[in-house]
Amino acid sequence: MVDVAPTRNTVTEPAQAGTGRRRRAHTYALPNLLTYARCVAVPLLVGCLFWADILAGGLWLRWVALGIYVTAAITDFFDGYLARIWSQQSAIGRMLDPIADKLLVAASLLMMASDGTIRGWSLWAAAVILCREILVSGLREFLAELRVSVPVTRLAKWKTATQLVAVGVLLAGPAADALLPGTTLAGIVLLWIAALLTLYTGWDYFRAGARHLIEDDA
Repeated sequence: MVDVAPTRNTVTEPAQAGTGRRRRAHTYALPNLLTYARCVAVPLLVGCLFWADILAGGLWLRWVALGIYVTAAITDFFDGYLARIWSQQSAIGRMLDPIADKLLVAASLLMMASDGTIRGWSLWAAAVILCREILVSGLREFLAELRVSVPVTRLAKWKTATQLVAVGVLLAGPAADALLPGTTLAGIVLLWIAALLTLYTGWDYFRAGARHLIEDDA
């Protein structure tokens, strides 16, 4: 009996140490670094829009903001792709990836509502998109406690793509209008399309989760 304990410890400790090293390696792996960079892009983008509008820095800053946004959108593809093919998926990456996306879109919409790029009735489209993200995030958090996953539908992916393009077009809007008149209008139209898709997919998510909500209260 005395000889068994040291043997068990000898086997277990290296395994635990190896697991810890792998976790630390995944934390600083390239896919996660790309996700961290996308989080850093949020205050940079906000700073550009604030400088352009509040501090009257010039429309050239809209192009800088667009460049930051496009770069962040590209990293959104590569962080997940590289994590899968390199088997470097991690808990922190899974947590931060959707948060970074939502922060980027929400911050852009709020700043463009502030500077008047999005105004009037179009504010409803922005509000719908923001409210849906909060609703779905809360629903997913609750369902995660029940160990229930909500799959992403094809239409939801189209919604996300339309939303990303709409925000990108609107970021360039006032600056791009000088080169291509109607750019801002095109962005507003895309924003409304994204908002309509948001309403439908949001209801679809809520309907899928409502059954579990009712069962939990029963």
